[in-house]
Amino acid sequence: MGVHQPLNASRTGALWGVLQDVPDPEIPVLSIVDLGIVREVHDDRVVLTPTYTGCPATQVIERMVREALDAAGFDSVRIETTLTPPWTTEWITPEGRDKLRAYGIAPPNAPGERAVHCPQCGSAETEEISRFGSTPCKALWRCRSCAEPFDLFKCH
Repeated sequence: MGVHQPLNASRTGALWGVLQDVPDPEIPVLSIVDLGIVREVHDDRVVLTPTYTGCPATQVIERMVREALDAAGFDSVRIETTLTPPWTTEWITPEGRDKLRAYGIAPPNAPGERAVHCPQCGSAETEEISRFGSTPCKALWRCRSCAEPFDLFKCH
C-alpha cells in the first residue's frame, strides 16, 4: 500500500484517527483513508492526493479535512495536495474494497484480474452498460445472473 504511516508517533496516530472519520463526499461509506487519498501524515501537515486531477470533490475533501482537524484541536496542521505520484485504485485499502462491495459498488479489479464481479450476488457474468456511471470515477454495469445494475469503480 502506498500510504506512509509512522508507527511510533502519538500525535500522528491521533491525526490518522481524525482522518479515518472523514467520509468521501461521493461515497460516504468510505473514509478518505479507506480511499487511499491520505498520502502522508506528519505532526505539522497532512498530504492528500486526489483520485484524479479534475476530481470535483477535491475542494470539498480539503474543506472537510480542515473542519475535522480544527474540531479535534489540530488547527495548526497544514493541508497539502500533491499530484505526484498520481493516485491509483491500488491505494484503496482492503477494508475500503469491502465497504464498496457492501455498499453495492464493485471495487476496481486487482492488477491482472479481468472479470468484474457483481457486488450483489458475486457472479462474474456481468456486462458493461455504459463507461460513464453516477460519477466520473465509476462505470455502469449489469449482472446477467441476478439482473441487478451496479456501479464499478474504474481502475486508474
